[in-house]
Amino acid sequence: MSAPAIVARGLGKRFGFAVALESVDLVVAQGAALAVLGPNGAGKSTLLRLLAGLARPSGGSVEIAGSRAHGREARALVGLVGHETFLYPALSARENLVFTGRLHGVADPGARADRLLAEAGLAGVADRPVGGFSRGMAQRVSIARGLVHDPAVLLLDEPFTGLDRRAAGRLAERLAGLRGERRTFVLVTHDVAAAARLADAAIVMARGRIVHRSDGALDPAGLDRALAAADAP
Repeated sequence: MSAPAIVARGLGKRFGFAVALESVDLVVAQGAALAVLGPNGAGKSTLLRLLAGLARPSGGSVEIAGSRAHGREARALVGLVGHETFLYPALSARENLVFTGRLHGVADPGARADRLLAEAGLAGVADRPVGGFSRGMAQRVSIARGLVHDPAVLLLDEPFTGLDRRAAGRLAERLAGLRGERRTFVLVTHDVAAAARLADAAIVMARGRIVHRSDGALDPAGLDRALAAADAP
């Protein structure tokens, strides 16, 4: 990719008379990690859905590597991990990944699934149904599924939700590893410490708008203050 990984200009989304996003401008360079914070209802998940091409904007535009986000070319560059895993519980971890790999046209989805599950520390349980997995294990499978087609951009919506401290630590290590691969990712989270540790830029949203931006070394205390201001009536 020669263009920025993500470019949004004047991005807006309405649901009837309700405004979910308004006038959002955003540029994320290739290999960068952006944290998105804000109170519930701020528009964070809506933003992620627009970046993933799962919804069309009501106004403005969003591009992934220079292509329309809702186009086939852009969607092939994006992996999405939600706070709900949406795995098929009766299928094994490997079968979930192979199924997704086939949908994306991965040349050898079985080999790709085996590699990702090994990297996630799940090779020993690859053939077990995911319905019996812990929340942390299922989240690791979900991230592996989001990576199965080797996307350039990974979008994560509250991936730490429901995880205990140990599972959250393992997830943070996995995301740090993705940073080492210079993979672009956008992390929606309420975990300020994780945002400061894993990202190199952050935005705080409130009422569908970006109300604070931070670049470079992220200061958790500063992000906490920005969040408190965003959550004020």
